[in-house]
Amino acid sequence: MWGALNIFGKKKQEVAETQSADDSVAVASLSQTPDQAPEAAQPVYAPSPWDGGDMGMGGEIQAGLVARAGSALEPGSSVAERDAIAAALKSVYDPEIPVDIYELGLIYEVNIEMDGTVHLVMTLTAPGCPVAGILPQQVADAAASVEGVGEVDVTLVWDPPWDMEKMSEDAKLALGMY
Repeated sequence: MWGALNIFGKKKQEVAETQSADDSVAVASLSQTPDQAPEAAQPVYAPSPWDGGDMGMGGEIQAGLVARAGSALEPGSSVAERDAIAAALKSVYDPEIPVDIYELGLIYEVNIEMDGTVHLVMTLTAPGCPVAGILPQQVADAAASVEGVGEVDVTLVWDPPWDMEKMSEDAKLALGMY
């Protein structure tokens, strides 16, 4: 179902730059109509968060919907409790810090609808975080793994910015920041 979308909600496209005789650059879409036979199979690359910027030199990931997982629940199914979703989110760790993302305070909101749809709002420790491209999808997958959870969407925000005060007492203790 989500095969046509990458984790950032953008449609996958392939664009090739071709150089004309007068060295001007033209952009041509390589999409084909169904009745045309492809000449050669070309790989399709989804845009990544690092396209258009060097993430190693202070580039920032844009806020917004960044990850989706799960599928709609059958009508009449029981909906998961917030504690079960929180427990699943505690299985996701920031690889740079040995504390789970829930205890770090990276999850700002967990909104559960009556039909089991879950909307998560999260942040990262910094806009240039090296795991910005994968961590939100891990969060969506973890929440979707809970019984009674339907579709999950994760929205990444930068406001309010994360700081160490958002960590739980357990996280501060684990990191020796008491």
